[in-house]
Amino acid sequence: MSGHSKWATIKRKKAATDAKRGKIFTRLIKEITIAARQGGGDPDGNPRLRLGIDNAKAANMPADNIERAIKKATGELEGTTYHEVMYEGYGPGGIAILVEAATDNKNRTFNEVRHTFTKNNCALGEINSVAWMFEHKGVITVKRDGKSEDDMMEIILDAGADDLRTEEDSFEVITTLESFESVRKYLIEKKMDIENASLQWIAKNLVEISGENSEKLIKLIDAIEECDDVQNVFSNADFID
Repeated sequence: MSGHSKWATIKRKKAATDAKRGKIFTRLIKEITIAARQGGGDPDGNPRLRLGIDNAKAANMPADNIERAIKKATGELEGTTYHEVMYEGYGPGGIAILVEAATDNKNRTFNEVRHTFTKNNCALGEINSVAWMFEHKGVITVKRDGKSEDDMMEIILDAGADDLRTEEDSFEVITTLESFESVRKYLIEKKMDIENASLQWIAKNLVEISGENSEKLIKLIDAIEECDDVQNVFSNADFID
């Protein structure tokens, strides 16, 4: 049930870099805006908005920024309308890649993402060319705080989670979409130190990648994430030393 993902470690390091660049605030604002527009501005009745607000607070986003984003989404203030889009493609060694974006101009974003793939000698695919290789899951990252894998496994089973991944200094709790919010609340009630909680596309089967292909893939993902409208990038790569 448990496992280790080198990519999870890489992602955390990249997330720290993104935060320094200030990109994380832009992504969080877009997520809050989309969530509020789709489900209303009351976080108590909108789990996606509640999650977006919690993640924004965890990233030390000022409360004024959060409130302004919600008001723009609900029409109280004038704001931009963002659309959610997904792109599918192939990376080095045929690695499957999913790209989530939030944009106010679909043509601009598509052209930018396609150019990034092409520039890195990779290509976008058709709809469902690689999406079928992934499952949409909830992922909650919790600091280890001295807990053993067995201790954490007992907690997540009581919470109703599906799986557990063990990292050096954290656990990744995997849930279904339906149980994501209840598991997150359970972990909060248990005073778990949650670093991040999000919905992600997780590969059903991983493909090993190493050496030059690993370097090329990381370079590609870095370039994709530099696109202003990109929210998340997922792959089925299993990075090995």
